[in-house]
Amino acid sequence: MVKPARLHTRFERARIIGARALQIGMGAPLYAKEDELREEFKAELISLYGLEEASVRFVLDPLKIAVYEYDNELIPIDIDPHLDE
Repeated sequence: MVKPARLHTRFERARIIGARALQIGMGAPLYAKEDELREEFKAELISLYGLEEASVRFVLDPLKIAVYEYDNELIPIDIDPHLDE
C-alpha cells in the first residue's frame, strides 16, 4: 500500500479492513509473512496453544490479519476521496 494522500477517516479505515478481511477469509494470499504474524500474535498463540505449540501454529482470524496489514501499510487498497479542487 502506498502512503495515503491523507489520513483515512474511521469509516474509510473500516471499509478497507473489512474488504481485506473478506478477501483473506475467501483464501486470498497474505501480504504479511507468516513469521511476522507469529511474532506479532505470539502472546495470544502461547495463551491458546502453549509454549511448544505456539511456534508451529498460525493466526487464523482474518480480521486480525487485515488490521495488522493495514497498520503496517501492506494493503494495496486506497480510497478515492473525489475532492473538489
